[in-house]
Amino acid sequence: MYSFDFERPTTLDDAVKALGQDEAQALGGGQTLIPSLKQRLAMPSKLVSLAAIEELKGVTAEGGVLTVGGGTTHGTVAAEASAYPALAALASNIGDPAVRNRGTVGGSLANNDPAACYPAAALASGATIVTNTREIAADDYFQGMFTTALDEGEIITAVKFPIPEKAAYIKFEQPASRFALVGVFVAKYSDGVKVAVTGASEEGVFRWTEAEEKLSADFSAGAVEGLSLPAEGMMSDLHGSGAYRAHLIGVLTKRAVAAAG
Repeated sequence: MYSFDFERPTTLDDAVKALGQDEAQALGGGQTLIPSLKQRLAMPSKLVSLAAIEELKGVTAEGGVLTVGGGTTHGTVAAEASAYPALAALASNIGDPAVRNRGTVGGSLANNDPAACYPAAALASGATIVTNTREIAADDYFQGMFTTALDEGEIITAVKFPIPEKAAYIKFEQPASRFALVGVFVAKYSDGVKVAVTGASEEGVFRWTEAEEKLSADFSAGAVEGLSLPAEGMMSDLHGSGAYRAHLIGVLTKRAVAAAG
């Protein structure tokens, strides 16, 4: 590690002011940032902790929408997002208890790790990412591996998830980290089905539009039988080749549809 200043504001306004200073960086749950600091992959001169800002925390359901504060931990989502069971189940299977009690929804989405679970949930749900300055549709928010539409110093204050008629998230997890080697989130709404895939593509989370078209016409596992994605553009590493990941997408999509149905 190295020396840096640390601030722990209790209001959103104070956090925004602190982040407006040179080389300041927001700290959510720290599950990604702290290891990055230790390896000197990130070297901000100041960390601004969001952990004491109560207005960023909480889970509410109203008018068919589940709203999750950006500072809400995975453990809280798992316990309190009963109005959206698939999202609660997703949160309950992130990492281990230590990670779930520290990591936050806003931190996960701001980091946009290519194997993280929440990006798939947000994209498949047609979620809206709310910041201190604006609202961003999920389709516009994710812009590639570790890249989002957030501006410098912008803070995720909440995420609005429209609650689907049916949904399920299935991931084939890397056993040590419990990140998704491949994860597929399927959500059925009155106007169609969305399918989002994480852990597979070199470009990060994405929607599988061909599967969405088939499932919107027939929401059954058989509807995506025979569909496949090319191995080109898929991540390949010691855990699995691009071809293996491409195959898993089809398998997990069928399992997600069966689980949702």
